[in-house]
Amino acid sequence: MAGRAHIPTKSSALIAMIADEDTVTGFLLAGVGNVDLRRKTNYLIVDSKTTVKAIEDAFKEFTTKEEIAIVLISQYVANMIRFLVDSYNKPVPAILEIPSKDHPYDPAHDSVLSRVKYLFSTESVASGRR
Repeated sequence: MAGRAHIPTKSSALIAMIADEDTVTGFLLAGVGNVDLRRKTNYLIVDSKTTVKAIEDAFKEFTTKEEIAIVLISQYVANMIRFLVDSYNKPVPAILEIPSKDHPYDPAHDSVLSRVKYLFSTESVASGRR
């Protein structure tokens, strides 16, 4: 089994990760990891030496790959590239911000939650309800 190459099909999809080492390791242990034939992974481990440019490049790469359905990104990492996360508007891959061990989740900075709040406030104003 270990020597077999995984051939992507229309029914298979990957989850990509951009997060700290502990978070990525937990998801890798759960089976989320993938390495393609060119030795490219579906995750980026962010530490103190990781540049913002590297995070931006990984985000752009993961959001343009057809086989990726979800990009999980630690919220503190998403804050480093907030302009990219907020400007991303495609449904697939979905971008989900998650907490990390050292940085608690802050709903005020969650792009998905802010979009949902905006949609519901626009909807309630349009329908005359408050």
